[in-house]
Amino acid sequence: MAEYENAQYNNSNRAFLQAFIARNPLTFEDAKPILAAILSAHERREILAEDITQTDFNSYISAANSAISQFDLEIRSTYHQISRSRVYALVNSTSDPITQLATIHTAEEISFLKRVLDAMFETYNTQRHEVMAITSMQAIKLAKPSAEERRQTQGGTETQGSSGQGLTMGEAEKMMKTLVEEGWFEKSQRAYYSLSPKALMELRGWLWETYNDVDEDEENEGTPKKIKQCFACKEIITTGQRCPKRTCPCRLHDICTQNFFRTQKSRKCPFCKTEWTGNDFVGERAAATTQAKTRRGGSGSGRRQSAVDVEQDEADITQADDQNSEDDEG
Repeated sequence: MAEYENAQYNNSNRAFLQAFIARNPLTFEDAKPILAAILSAHERREILAEDITQTDFNSYISAANSAISQFDLEIRSTYHQISRSRVYALVNSTSDPITQLATIHTAEEISFLKRVLDAMFETYNTQRHEVMAITSMQAIKLAKPSAEERRQTQGGTETQGSSGQGLTMGEAEKMMKTLVEEGWFEKSQRAYYSLSPKALMELRGWLWETYNDVDEDEENEGTPKKIKQCFACKEIITTGQRCPKRTCPCRLHDICTQNFFRTQKSRKCPFCKTEWTGNDFVGERAAATTQAKTRRGGSGSGRRQSAVDVEQDEADITQADDQNSEDDEG
């Protein structure tokens, strides 16, 4: 199939780009039968999915990128944080991604999305409790803007075109489902919403600028950054493992953890050398672990201290949810 690598941009390239846009995002395995069908029609001979190589796929990605670069679009790839399969997605290369979403969503929906992201990366992303995901109920409570957000809207500083009235609970629930269908969010078996690989690629710069102090030294154990990178692969991490030392910035994806510690005699944090437990999590498991500890309780002094920490975690989240409810009533 290497004969297609240097082919000029033709109808097969156009068909591939159209298919990619319709199914965005894609993995190589997803693309193989698509590309095989396109080439079978183009060459008028049967080409099987197993005949498609990574080189063939890469050549079509390269050709597509050359064709769409003038529109500030690009097909990028990253590894899925859990499966580690490489995911390819069509993203805006220069424009503000939140503004771009306004081309298909209303100002009220964009304001709701911003509240959801704030909840993911601020409310439910504390030094004790790095969940960086949100449940359906937590999201629905954000349907209406807070009192402060309404004041900003009235002052003309909020999203242009927003009335400040927000969404109904039904509209908020529908919006979350739509964002999953559009490939921005993923919904887990535990019904937590988190950013998809496509969203992490497209929103990377925006997330970093919005939730981190860009001038802050990550090695400084002061106020921790909200958006962190995997120590091994350097990609943004929203699910994985963390150093047991809360002030340490080291985070690792689960698979990166396996690869990183495979050749080491001891499992110690590569940053601060604290013993790596494998039981301190980033992502929805952080919430699940806290809930499990709350149910178990404890009898020893060490376990009592753990229970105090767990109760503080639960209190932090309950306070955030209560504040959202008060804002809705206001």
